[in-house]
Amino acid sequence: MSKRWLFLSAAAVLIVVSLALVLLPGHKSDDEDATSVAGNAATEPSVTGSVPNSPSASGTSSPSPRATATSKKPSPTPTTHAATTPAATKVPQQASGTASLAGRIRPGVTYRGLATFYDADGGGACMYDPSGDVLTGAMNTTDYESSKACGAYVSVHAANGATVTVRITNECPGECAVGQIDLSAQAFAKLAAPSAGRIPITWNLVSPSATGTISIRYKTGSTRYWCGIQAIGHRNPLARLEVRAGSGWRQLQRADYNYFLSEDGSGCGGALRLTDIYGEQLTVPPLAVRANVTQPTQVQFAKH
Repeated sequence: MSKRWLFLSAAAVLIVVSLALVLLPGHKSDDEDATSVAGNAATEPSVTGSVPNSPSASGTSSPSPRATATSKKPSPTPTTHAATTPAATKVPQQASGTASLAGRIRPGVTYRGLATFYDADGGGACMYDPSGDVLTGAMNTTDYESSKACGAYVSVHAANGATVTVRITNECPGECAVGQIDLSAQAFAKLAAPSAGRIPITWNLVSPSATGTISIRYKTGSTRYWCGIQAIGHRNPLARLEVRAGSGWRQLQRADYNYFLSEDGSGCGGALRLTDIYGEQLTVPPLAVRANVTQPTQVQFAKH
C-alpha cells in the first residue's frame, strides 16, 4: 500500500469519528452552553426583589420585612395633612371677646356636684352685707375662681326633681370639691331633708327676672388716691369694672374678696363702666368716694 493511500485512509477515519461525536445525545455546542447560562441567570431572584415567605414562629407564613419594604412603594403624603392638622387643634379667636368674659361658670352649661348646707346669713367671702336673703350659697374654691362667681344666680336641681335658685355670696374652702355648693340651710331644705346631710345635684347659671338695680360701694379706707370698688345686685355675673381715665376707660384688677382695686387712685370718684359675661356694658355716672356706703344706681343688666 502506498503512502498516499495510508494518508487518505487516516483522514477518512478522523472525519467519521468527528461526525459520530457530534451526533451523540446530550452533547451541547459552545453556543448552546452560552444561551443556557444566560437563561438561568435571568430566572434567579434579584437581590432587591421580593424574598420568598419564610415560616414564622407560629408555623404560618408571613411576609419578610425586607420583602415588604422593597416590594411596596411608599404612598405619597396627602397634601391635606399640612393644612388640616393645625386647623383641627387651633382655638378660634373670638372677634368680640364676649365668650371669654365668662369664667368657669358659663351660660348653657350644666355642672354636677354635691350640695351640703351651713348657717348662712348672706355675708361671706364676697364681702356682701348680711341680709334677709336666705337663699344663698357658698361656691367651692375652684368654681369660685377668685370671686368671679360672686353675685351669680344658679339653679340647683336634686335627683328627686326639687329645684332652688340661690345667689352666690360666699366661698366654700378646701373641704368642698369641684362642683359642690354649700347651701344655706333654708335652700338645702327645699331640696331634701336636713338629715340627708349631702345630696348629689346638678346646677346651672340663670339670669333671674326679679331683681332691682345695681348698687356701688367704695371699700373702707378708700380715698381719691386709693380705692376699692364693689358692684352689688347685678343680675348676671360681672366680668369687668372700668373707671374713666382721660378720654378712655381703664380696667381694674379684681381681688379675691370681690372688690376692684385702683392702687394709684385713678378713676376713684369718676364714672364707671360695668360689663357682664354676655358683653353688655352699663355706664354709671360719677359717685362720691364714700367709704363703706352703698350707693344705688339706675342701671341693671338685661335678662338672659
